[in-house]
Amino acid sequence: MLLAGTATATTTVTATVTATAATAPDPLARFHDQRVDWHACAQGAGDEAGKALDAAGADCADITVPLDYTRPGGRTLTVAVSRLKGGDTAHHVGALLLNNGGPAGPSLDMPLGAAPVMGEVAGRYDLIGMDPRFVGRSTPLDCGWDTGSAFLRSAGADRAAYREEVALARDMAARCERTNGDVLPYVTTRNTARDMDVIRAALGEKKLSYFAYSYGSYLGQVYSQLFPGRTDRMVLDGVASPKYIDQNLLRGAEESNEAALGAWASWAAARHTTYGLGDTRAKVLATVRHIVDAAADRPLRIGAYQVDEHMAPGLIVAGLGSDRDERRAGVAETVRVLARAADRKPAPPSEALAGQLEFLLTGAGSAPSSQMTAILCGDVAERRGVGTYWRDVEKSRERYPLVGPLANDINPCEFWKRPAEAPTVLDNDVPALLVNATDDPRTGYAGARDLRAQWPSSRLLTVKGARQHGLYGEYGNTCVDDSVNTYLRTGRLPARDQSCDA
Repeated sequence: MLLAGTATATTTVTATVTATAATAPDPLARFHDQRVDWHACAQGAGDEAGKALDAAGADCADITVPLDYTRPGGRTLTVAVSRLKGGDTAHHVGALLLNNGGPAGPSLDMPLGAAPVMGEVAGRYDLIGMDPRFVGRSTPLDCGWDTGSAFLRSAGADRAAYREEVALARDMAARCERTNGDVLPYVTTRNTARDMDVIRAALGEKKLSYFAYSYGSYLGQVYSQLFPGRTDRMVLDGVASPKYIDQNLLRGAEESNEAALGAWASWAAARHTTYGLGDTRAKVLATVRHIVDAAADRPLRIGAYQVDEHMAPGLIVAGLGSDRDERRAGVAETVRVLARAADRKPAPPSEALAGQLEFLLTGAGSAPSSQMTAILCGDVAERRGVGTYWRDVEKSRERYPLVGPLANDINPCEFWKRPAEAPTVLDNDVPALLVNATDDPRTGYAGARDLRAQWPSSRLLTVKGARQHGLYGEYGNTCVDDSVNTYLRTGRLPARDQSCDA
């Protein structure tokens, strides 16, 4: 009788709590219930992305969200979204939110690239592009830096060069605190995930489907953890496991990037008559070493720009995220210009390289770099001590001479205020389709396997032997594209993990 009475009391209490929760006022009601004012996307004659969205039949809106979700009655921001409505009403699934990675990758125009790859499947969804908070057309953030690179920088050849990096990182953090200190605690992945849920509610959706590349895959994981049961079909391409989210963007990826460098060197050697970088892999790698050594001696003159030892390695590594011929050709063109400059010969940059140098070496890249830095530092900044970075640089340099000093260099996060929230811990299970190449130089295959183990309900689609970051619609792999589209069409994951050839 005692046990029976206890059970009855427990049931009564549980029912009361559930009823109270169901009737409690929603503190975010004004955001969840806001009227979405859809309008044309173009913002002037020079807005090519906006005009392309308009031409495709998309519309745009600004969603209002709180700066601080613990104080929803306080300051607000706007998050820019686009919508390309699906026409297949008979098979309508709902909204498919798209994210291009980054961190801080603008994604407003992603529906334009997704729709052709999805084919008829696109008609089943309203394709939603989003510029995350403080990115692109959303409420902006800019620390007013003189450089567009806080992370693709190398420590340099010696302690004197490294001290330059320490001073720069400290100054960048201080400048950002002076100009944006009031908002920096809220520039985080967790808050972007909360914005996604406001967008879901404002669109009138019970659940969100989600497709993302790279860092966007981590954003999706955080969303699924914070808002369980609110994801429908989810595809994560180039899986960034929480285990590898770090204030050093490429730490842990040294081996895969050095391997990608070697594979590119073999490719370039086979095209020596075109690029003149060396007719063997060893000779091409020697050309790369010559560039780095010459930049350490004194900066390389490339057109109107000076490229020093901190920037030269990043210009090369930045292009190693793909093994497609056109991407490898871009690296070869860059290295050819750098090699001429290393020989102290006239080295006019290509149009593409000139744009890259303007972004990295002037204030032109300040805003995107500020946004990326703020997200990473807002998520995982920790004080390691200035000396620890140099020790890691020296240790990694022995095995990874180009990538090690870059992946382990100090950055502004060392001098950032501690994050307002701890990093998200995943303890859930989500039925998602995970897509990764075995030799991805950016988000390594180990991260995809880790998430597959964390999410037993998920399935892993592996592309064997590819050195490619971002596969669906990016690699020209019919097997990948068809597999993803089948899942998006049916909502059914494969019975087991699948693989595609490179």
